[in-house]
Amino acid sequence: MLEDAEALRKTVHKATARSHKSTLGQFMTNARVAKFMAGLFRGDPVGELRILDPGAGLGALSCAVLERFPEQIQNAAVEAWELDDRLARHLDVTLGKYAALGATVRVQRGDFLEGSEAVPNFTHCCMNPPYKKINTGSSARSHARRFGVETVNLYSAFVAAALAQMKSGGQVVAIIPRSFANGPYYKPFREFVLAHAAIHHIHIFESRQKAFSDDDVLQENVILLLERGGVQGDVTLSKSSDDTFEDLEERQFEFREIVQVRDPESFIHMPSNSLDPLAGLGFSTALAELGISVSTGPVVDFRHRGDLRAMPETGTAPLLYAQHFRGKEMRWPDPDAKKPNAIAVNDETRRWLLPAGSYLVLRRFSSKEEKRRLVASMLDGSHLSGYELVGIENHLNFFHAAKQPIPSDLAWGLFVYLNCTQLDEHLRRFSGHTQVNATDLRNIRYPNRETLEQWGKWARGVESLDQARMDAKVGESAQ
Repeated sequence: MLEDAEALRKTVHKATARSHKSTLGQFMTNARVAKFMAGLFRGDPVGELRILDPGAGLGALSCAVLERFPEQIQNAAVEAWELDDRLARHLDVTLGKYAALGATVRVQRGDFLEGSEAVPNFTHCCMNPPYKKINTGSSARSHARRFGVETVNLYSAFVAAALAQMKSGGQVVAIIPRSFANGPYYKPFREFVLAHAAIHHIHIFESRQKAFSDDDVLQENVILLLERGGVQGDVTLSKSSDDTFEDLEERQFEFREIVQVRDPESFIHMPSNSLDPLAGLGFSTALAELGISVSTGPVVDFRHRGDLRAMPETGTAPLLYAQHFRGKEMRWPDPDAKKPNAIAVNDETRRWLLPAGSYLVLRRFSSKEEKRRLVASMLDGSHLSGYELVGIENHLNFFHAAKQPIPSDLAWGLFVYLNCTQLDEHLRRFSGHTQVNATDLRNIRYPNRETLEQWGKWARGVESLDQARMDAKVGESAQ
C-alpha cells in the first residue's frame, strides 16, 4: 500500500499549484523517506499499536508505520489528521485498505492543533508537519499554548502537540527543519522537548531540497526520534547526502555532546565527528566578561532613503553593507556597488551612527554552499581616516564595546578567533541554517582577554595573516 501512496503522491504533486502547497506549508513525504523514518522506531509494540499522523497528506507515513509492524495491523488504530479536503479524500482510500485488514482507521478532517487534545492516547507518531511561520496573535499560536509550548512555526507546534499526546514510552519520529536547534525563537520549543522526551536519534540531510526533491524548498532538514518520558542515553547521529540513503553513516555520541551542560540556550548540537574542534582548548569566557557585545547593524536603510548617497560627499558618513566586505577584507567606497556608500549626517541619522574606530563585522546571512559559515571582517578606523562617524547596515552583525570602538589589540585578537576554522566547525555542530544569530555569537565561549590581546599583538605584526596561521595560533592553546 505504501507503493500505491507513492504513485498517488507523484500524481497529486504534479496537479497541485506551488502556491497551494506554500499556503498550507505542505510538502509530502516520498516512500524512501517514509520507510527510513518508520525504521527508526525502537522495539516492537506491546499491546495495541496506536498511531497518530498529524498533517497526514496522502497517508505515506501511516502506511510506512503499519508496514513496519505488519503483525500488529489487526491490533492497530490510526488517527490521521488532514486539513486539505482534497487530500483527505485520497487518505480515506489509502488507509481504508488497512481497515479492510482489521485496523481501526479514523481520518479527521480539520486543523490538528485546533481539534486534538493533550490526552496521552498514542504509542507511535510518524510525522512530516507543515512548515509555516505563525504570528503571536494567530489562532495556531493560541492552540499551541494549549499543549504547553510557545513557538513560532507550525512544525514545532505540531511536534509539541504530538509529544503531548504520546503515552509514556510513546515514540515520535518527525522530519523537520533544522532551524529549531539554535537561536532565541525556538528556545521554548527546545526546552519543551528536553523536558518531555529523550532524544534517541538525529538524522541529517544536506538540505531540505534533498529530502523533498520535487519541491523548491531550501531549508536544511533533519529527522528526530523522540521518546515521551524516556531515559536519556547516548544519541545516534546519522547522515546521508540525499533521500536514497546510499551513503548512510552512523555514530554514537554522549548526550552532553548534543546538549552541553549548563548551556542556558539549550542548543542542539549535531556534530559531524566525535570531537568538538574547540574541546581541550579551555575557552570558557563569556563575551560579556570581555566587555564586548554583539548587535545587528543599527542602520535600516529604507527608513532613511532621503539621506542615502551613492558616494561620500561633504556632510556624510561611510555607510557599510555586506558588499563592502570581501572575505576578511573591507573595500570602501566601492564605486561599482549597487548599494549606497554613504549616509548624510543630521539630527535624524546621527543616533543610528557609531564613533569611527575598530569593530568586527560579520554578515548575518551566508549561502549554504559557502565553505565557511562565520567570516569576520575588520572595520579598522584607519580605513576611514577623516570620518568621525560610521554607519553599519542592518544585515550585518558587529562586535563593539558598549557601542564604542574595540581597543585595537583586543579587536585583532577577536578577528583571529572569529575566523579560525575550529570555531566555524564548532558553530556548524548546532547551526545548520544560513543565518548567524547574534544570540549564537553571544553563546559561544571565548578565550580570556589576555589571550585575545596577545593574539592581537601577534596578528598586527604578521606580514601575511592567512588561514593556516590563524588556525595554528588558536590551536596552540591545546599545547
